[in-house]
Amino acid sequence: MNAPNTVNLVTQLDYARAGVITDAMRAVAEREHRDPEFIRAGVAAGRIAIPANIRHLDMGLEPRGVGAGLSTKVNVNLGISGDVADADVEWEKVRTAEKFGADAIMDLSNSGKTRFFRQQLVRETPLMVGTVPMYDAIGYMEKPLVELTVDDLLEVTRAHAEDGVDFLTIHCGINKSVIKTFKETGRLMNIVSRGGSLLFGWMEVTGNENPFFEYYDEILKICHEYDVTISLGDSCRPGCLYDANDAVETAEMIELGKLTKRAWDAGVQVMIEGPGHMPINEIEANVRMEKSLCHNAPYYVLGPLVTDIGVGYDHITAAIGGAISASAGADFLCYVTPAEHLCLPNAQDVLDGLIATKIAAHAADIAKGVPGAKDIDNRMGDARRRLAWNEMWTYALDPVTSKARYEASPASTEGTCTMCGKMCAVRTVNKVFEGTTIDLDAQGNTD
Repeated sequence: MNAPNTVNLVTQLDYARAGVITDAMRAVAEREHRDPEFIRAGVAAGRIAIPANIRHLDMGLEPRGVGAGLSTKVNVNLGISGDVADADVEWEKVRTAEKFGADAIMDLSNSGKTRFFRQQLVRETPLMVGTVPMYDAIGYMEKPLVELTVDDLLEVTRAHAEDGVDFLTIHCGINKSVIKTFKETGRLMNIVSRGGSLLFGWMEVTGNENPFFEYYDEILKICHEYDVTISLGDSCRPGCLYDANDAVETAEMIELGKLTKRAWDAGVQVMIEGPGHMPINEIEANVRMEKSLCHNAPYYVLGPLVTDIGVGYDHITAAIGGAISASAGADFLCYVTPAEHLCLPNAQDVLDGLIATKIAAHAADIAKGVPGAKDIDNRMGDARRRLAWNEMWTYALDPVTSKARYEASPASTEGTCTMCGKMCAVRTVNKVFEGTTIDLDAQGNTD
């Protein structure tokens, strides 16, 4: 059999369809405990995406796969805003994301000149990097929103691709047809996507079609040139439970399904973005709808938040929804922090949100039967049986916090904690098996 002609192959999708297993596919296979052919076949079918800009690969990206049969990935959002613009704090968030096991970082900076930070981020982090060009357009072009042209938006998109960004959130699905549905059916929270709201405003003022939809083929050419995965943004995601799975969200997802096929035809990898806020009992149906309408493309969800009243604790409401969503087939969870709906998160918020989302993702991986997912839990159980505390820290998602809490409240009996002390069930059973009889008096003291 002749070797495939690789001269015109650029993207992971190009190579996969040609039957070629790339270094990135091998790296993903090793990380996921899968056969490389499993990864190649998944990429070729669009069930798996490997967001890996060719420039970021050259700078040290550690490729990760997102999709069916793989571990659930977790993204951390960060970036400056117009009110809080402290680059040092954002770099602290980057280091937190790297240290505690994030798979991706999205730079959502939306004020001023953001390119230097973005370029440095791509150079320095081995994690996948995502951005939203629409957020950057006003500052990059130094123009008011309504004066932005199609050429301006294409230029900003190209700049992000050239900088090495691995996946771009592009709000292509909010076209005039979807807006017509939005206006006819109405919503409690209207449009809560920042990018979607900006495009809605631009379209209403100019009277023109969404440029990312109208010039989608041009966007795809840029993505293909650098192997940027297009993450089709959910402009009409529900911002409250009342709007979940409504007509406009569904109308946009139908459009995203059409755009998915067009991207694949152009050799571009795709992810689909999802909600948002959603009642627990509707989450599985939402995932099934995405997989059906969008041809099993990887699903990237924010939460979903399962109640609207968890303000200040939305990392918990999102982790509940994330675990359910991922166990039903979602592939990529965007973290939510305690600061959601309130303010720009600080470094501690980032840690809290990341760990909560990592717990959700791991719990879902166990439920989905991802190869090797439960192995570390079994090791933790064995370490707990042996009261091997230092070993336990190595298995904990957050070893720093867990060790600090344990050491802050020292037990008087060696090997136990202050919850049970000498009445520790694990210690008691271990002593019995060792042939030691333990007698406790009424105060719980041993003889």
